[in-house]
Amino acid sequence: MILYLHGFRSSPQSRKAQQIKSAMRARGWADDYLCPQLPASPREAVDVARRAVDREDPAALYLIGSSLGGYYATWLAEQIGCRAVLLNPAITPYDDLKAHLGPQPVFFSTDKIDMKPAYLDELHALDTPCITQPDRYFLVAATGDEVIDYRTMVAKYAGCRQRVIAGSDHQIHDFAQYLDEVLRFCGIE
Repeated sequence: MILYLHGFRSSPQSRKAQQIKSAMRARGWADDYLCPQLPASPREAVDVARRAVDREDPAALYLIGSSLGGYYATWLAEQIGCRAVLLNPAITPYDDLKAHLGPQPVFFSTDKIDMKPAYLDELHALDTPCITQPDRYFLVAATGDEVIDYRTMVAKYAGCRQRVIAGSDHQIHDFAQYLDEVLRFCGIE
């Protein structure tokens, strides 16, 4: 089972979510892919994610998290004991998102979210300063990420499997080139 956790202001309609969904369907694994719409509240977002995989065996569960979804995936992987792929994961979103308080548009949608100051505290409560089992993680970090310095990602996930992409951007516009490698890590051929 793969649970994809999208980033801040993103949705299950994002390009990466749709690419993974299509690849899973093409390989006959469509029923083993979930990508819920995550609410703006970090506490509620991890609750939604946890409920989505509540009955899954951690040994057969893989999280793929992009940006803020990578932050959530790290916390969840540590809580449940599953494996996680992190795509340009947020490192300190409780600091980074201070500039995005208030109403925010949701990409790939006409919806809006309201980023409340209390959500910064919720993010802080989910902080995972260090990971316990580096072999459970696969970091994909782009040196051209204009939002998060890739060096902070590489340092946080030291000892983990890493694919550092020269160039690209925060969205990893060339994600299709790395999709097979990501799915292999998740046990999908």
